Amino acid sequence: MKEYPDEEESLPVASPIDGVLDLHTFQPGEVKDLLPEYLHECRKRGILEARIIHGKGTGMLRETVHAILRRMPEVASFRLADETAGSWGATLVELRRNT
Repeated sequence: MKEYPDEEESLPVASPIDGVLDLHTFQPGEVKDLLPEYLHECRKRGILEARIIHGKGTGMLRETVHAILRRMPEVASFRLADETAGSWGATLVELRRNT
């Protein structure tokens, strides 16, 4: 038995910066800060295409993701993925090059 039962649940989740961000492992309230930070790191590393996995569900998380992307000047474009990349459960993002 763990001495502090919530200790593991409160540890940050490491997410590799590889152009694919799966939001299933994060709380919805974390997305507004997480998504811009993740895409910023992608650009820093020269990754200009990203796939954001938000799931299909009710569409609320997808709408949150799209609202954030619309406000980001470094986002050149975004669209829902095709059938091979997650369909409407994922959004493909094209980032502008660093200037």
